[in-house]
Amino acid sequence: MKYIENKLGHQLLLILVITFDIILITVVFFVPRLLGDAYESGVYNSLKAPLEMINQNLEGSNISREIAYLYINNELTITSNNYSKIIGIDKSHLIDYLDSPYGSFEYDGNTYYYYTSKTDDEFKVAVASEKYFSKVKNNFMISVITIFLISFAIISIIIFVWSSIVVRKIAKLKLKIDNIDNDNYNHNINFKTDDEIKSLATSIEDMRLSLKEQDEYKNNMYQNISHDFKTPLTVIKSYVEAVEDGVEDKDKALEVIKEQTNKLEKKVYSLLYLNKLEYLKEKSNNVYEVIDISLVINASVQKFKHQREDVKISTSVDNSKFTGTFDLWETIIDNILNNFIRYADKEIKITVKNSKMILYNDGPNIDEDLKDDIFNPFKKGIKGQFGLGLSIVKKTLTLLNYDISIINNKKGVSFEIKKRNKNNKIKKDSN
Repeated sequence: MKYIENKLGHQLLLILVITFDIILITVVFFVPRLLGDAYESGVYNSLKAPLEMINQNLEGSNISREIAYLYINNELTITSNNYSKIIGIDKSHLIDYLDSPYGSFEYDGNTYYYYTSKTDDEFKVAVASEKYFSKVKNNFMISVITIFLISFAIISIIIFVWSSIVVRKIAKLKLKIDNIDNDNYNHNINFKTDDEIKSLATSIEDMRLSLKEQDEYKNNMYQNISHDFKTPLTVIKSYVEAVEDGVEDKDKALEVIKEQTNKLEKKVYSLLYLNKLEYLKEKSNNVYEVIDISLVINASVQKFKHQREDVKISTSVDNSKFTGTFDLWETIIDNILNNFIRYADKEIKITVKNSKMILYNDGPNIDEDLKDDIFNPFKKGIKGQFGLGLSIVKKTLTLLNYDISIINNKKGVSFEIKKRNKNNKIKKDSN
């Protein structure tokens, strides 16, 4: 399909031309019909106004040459000099055609308009031909069209100037978008008017910074993953070569290789699980059930309670309701305990009360600068270590519509999990 290039300026010009044509046609063809009564009122007002000023000395009065006047009193009947030129009716018979204070009548194929003024002593009449009516009508139309043209010209100039400003703003936004991945381009756009276009520019800039940040995060993640994968692979390779060269005991080498292979397996599993969460997040028909959270907590505690005999893990669980699946909540608690077991001094507590879960360990506080990024898979975490466990926790909780927050206590750290408030706006997870 072939598309015709049609810039906004051309579209605006076309709209103005079409608008002008529509209004002009309306003014020329429809306005005269709609304002017929107004024309007649204008004629009658033109006839009426001079009647109050004329007297029997019609020749000396400042009267229109296009209006004929008749003045009658008890003694005489006088007409203006232009009477016979405008009206072919004898002045003595004109009154026969005047059957109302004002109106029109037909004589000899012509239409005449009149207005009368009557007192006890005087009778005045102003009469004009159809030509005068046409002249009033034409003058009215000229005035209307002139006002229309002037108004349309002013409005068109205003719209053109405004649209030119809008088009220039849009052109700047387009250029910004075209260079969105170009760090050498000056992305600062200062729109003085606080309107929708400025809001759009702000959104584009936020998107650009977000994309740049995500790109940096991903680069860091790839570097960290490469490092994490490279270390166990290097160890495995070195022990294999050592066994081949006969400088290392085979059984000891197999033990180390097995240990490093388990580490690799966990890292691969974490990456696959993150991809699984992305898939689950995109499904719109996720329906979760109410689970017995105490069973999940007990299952997780059983896995970790013997990893460090010097750390006591205690639990206190009420009958609070949590929604999700057993596997998803087990993954959440397992990853948090896996983190806690490394940093706890002597104690780990899991408390569930009033639909809130608090996981506490008495280890060192988390640096405030790291709290915002600790759940981000693209950055290194506590003590410079890289891992995906807490990122999996955050993503899984978001999937289940729960929030997690970190609280540094006087001694130790607490992770607080609670249902997301329906009134809270869910931020898009960019991880």
